[in-house]
Amino acid sequence: MKVLYFAWLRENLGLSTEDIEPPGNVTTVADLISWLQARSPRHNAAFAAANNIRCAVDQDFCTPDASIARAREVAFFPPVTGG
Repeated sequence: MKVLYFAWLRENLGLSTEDIEPPGNVTTVADLISWLQARSPRHNAAFAAANNIRCAVDQDFCTPDASIARAREVAFFPPVTGG
């Protein structure tokens, strides 16, 4: 699965994308966030305010309880504001 990071997430992690293979017990976006947080101190810091992060699975906006069972891509980004 490809994970994409945008804006301050990308800056905090120092990468814009990574290819991962989460374990079988990681079935939702929320599970994925928890698993990513455990991968490194940078991941943990980037996802510290997980409730402020938007997500998309295969380019469809979703909520943290969305399944990633057959996902090819999960994207994380901060909320977008307009002006």
